[in-house]
Amino acid sequence: MPDLLIFDCDGVLVDSEVISASVLAEQLTASGAAIDEALVYNRFLGRSMANARQVLLTEYGVTISEELTQSMRKEMFRRFHEELRPVAGVAEALAQIDIPRCVASSSMPDRLRLTLGLTGLLPFFDEHIFSASMVKNGKPAPDLFLYAAEKMNVAPERCVVIEDSPAGVEAAQAAGMKVFGFTGGAHAAKYDLASALAALAPDVIFDDMLRLPELLAEDERAN
Repeated sequence: MPDLLIFDCDGVLVDSEVISASVLAEQLTASGAAIDEALVYNRFLGRSMANARQVLLTEYGVTISEELTQSMRKEMFRRFHEELRPVAGVAEALAQIDIPRCVASSSMPDRLRLTLGLTGLLPFFDEHIFSASMVKNGKPAPDLFLYAAEKMNVAPERCVVIEDSPAGVEAAQAAGMKVFGFTGGAHAAKYDLASALAALAPDVIFDDMLRLPELLAEDERAN
C-alpha cells in the first residue's frame, strides 16, 4: 500500500462542483460577462479562484472585483448549507482504508473546513488539510501535492493522489506521484470528465468510491 493518500476535495470528497459552477456562471453572467457553465468546467475545474481570476482577466477581459468575489462566496456557502452532500460511498471507503491521508485542494481553508464539516468528513482528516493558498503555484503545478507530502513526511513516490480534474491529474504526475482519476461526481457527465481524464492517462480511472479500497489493493499486488 502507499504510505500516503492525498485527496482532492471538491468532486472527490464532497459533491460540490455542480454548485460551484452554477454560482460562478450565474454571478458572472449577472455582472455582464458571457461566461456559461460549460466554460467554467472546461477552464476552471480543479483550479484556484486566483487562477480563475487571472484567466478571466487575460483571456476574456473580465475583472472580478472584491465585491463580486464576496458575493459569489456568500451565495456558494448558502447553497452548500442547503444542497451539499458527500460523494456517494466516500465515508464508507475512508472507514475501510487504514492508510495515512490528507486533503490537498485548490479551495481556501475556510471553504474546505466548511464543506468537510457539513458532509461529516472532517474527522477523517484531523488537521491534515492543505490549500493552494499555502503554496506559490496552484494546480496544475505540483507545488501543493509536494507541500502536502513534505508536511506528512512521505516521499512523493510513496503517495497516491485521488483527483477528479485534469489540472489535478497533471499536478500529481508532475509531482512524481501515482494518481487515480475519479469520475463519479455529479459534474462528471456535464463535463465529459472520463474522456478528459483518459487523455492524461492516470494510473487508474474509476467512478465508484466504494471501489477505492479494492483498487488500492489491486495496485499494490500489481507492483
